[in-house]
Amino acid sequence: MDNTQTTRRGAAALWPLILITSLFFFWGIANNLNDVLIPQFKKAFILTDLQSGLVQSAFYMGYFLLALPAAFVMRRFGYKAAVVLGLVLYATGAFLFYPAADNHQYGWFLGALFVIASGLAFLETSANPLITVLGDPDKAAFRLNLAQSFNPLGALSGIFIGQHFILSGIEHDEVALSAMSEAARQAFYVSEVKAVQGPYLIIGCVVLLWAVLVLVSKFPVAANVDAQNDSSDEITFGQSVARLFSKPHFLFGVVAQFFYVGAQVGIWSFTIRYAQVELGMAEKEAANYLYYALIAFAIGRFAGTALMTRVRPGLILGVFALINVALTLYAVLSGGINGLYALTASSFFMSIMFPTIFATSVQGLGNLTKTGSSLLVMSIVGGAALPAVMGLISDQSHMRAGFVVTTICFAVIALYALRAPKAEIALTGSHGH
Repeated sequence: MDNTQTTRRGAAALWPLILITSLFFFWGIANNLNDVLIPQFKKAFILTDLQSGLVQSAFYMGYFLLALPAAFVMRRFGYKAAVVLGLVLYATGAFLFYPAADNHQYGWFLGALFVIASGLAFLETSANPLITVLGDPDKAAFRLNLAQSFNPLGALSGIFIGQHFILSGIEHDEVALSAMSEAARQAFYVSEVKAVQGPYLIIGCVVLLWAVLVLVSKFPVAANVDAQNDSSDEITFGQSVARLFSKPHFLFGVVAQFFYVGAQVGIWSFTIRYAQVELGMAEKEAANYLYYALIAFAIGRFAGTALMTRVRPGLILGVFALINVALTLYAVLSGGINGLYALTASSFFMSIMFPTIFATSVQGLGNLTKTGSSLLVMSIVGGAALPAVMGLISDQSHMRAGFVVTTICFAVIALYALRAPKAEIALTGSHGH
């Protein structure tokens, strides 16, 4: 292909590239809005910490259950079809927030979050490989890194939307609530629930518009055809799974990823609650610490990736995991403002964990890599299970005691890192988690 053809191909792919890169921003918003919904629903529905933690359980179960169907749609109908379906599901879930609030039904909200996450499973499964076919193959890694940089911006936007357009800043203790008339108390609960309607309605409209733009836009042929372009070398899914179960290091990687996502989701889900319980901090002020955590996370990704040019990724993973064992244990034992600082700082050291575990787990899998990658995506169900466990411990004991779960998670990751392959891993991109 001469330079003129390459230039034309790049120009033709520019608009589709913009559309798909924006998806990384959109799912960052959805993921981190959950961290605001947890304290909001706890207040509006009078929930225990376990019940409020079900926000993440419903969300990550959507990822878990739809990961393989998303891969099937992508392989059968192409990347573009999977993206459009994912956006439609995302918008549908956002629109479902409106009737859920009108009917004041927490279970309806959980169902809506499940639908949103189902859409995100399609988007995350298809967007990363789609970026690589939109343009010059030699610049695929650059495009993927560029696209991934929009994910933290989406995450910060999610916290901003939640802090300024959902959290009211009105917080009544039990004494104040009991002093209210029944009508006033119910009016307060209703107003807090309905605060989510406007933001999610707007999000749904924007996402649906994006689905239409993707649908009517012309994409390169590679984005519309069967994404499985090496079928001659494929083995069946069952054969792949059977072979993967004979690879203990890969299986340990799946376990480590389960615990990592559980730790990350758990820390970010209960940071606001930790600040409220430990310091009596107002919800809007407490949300600032999610900002700080996400900024630390973004800085950690750049710093960690740079460090990997000089130091073996498995070693960095192990050291960062051990540091987080210490930080989270300190947050459990100390509490107070220093405990909150420790939890915030842990995000810096979490930053490189997902892609590093992913890369070291699939290293050397050959034609098992596709199936192995699907299982690793499914392992994020840890984000559904472990925050619920944290909430249960909090209800039975104390909020900060729940964070012992994250300490255990990082200990498992450190143990995995000690057994990671010694070869260098070239990380060409980061996952949104």
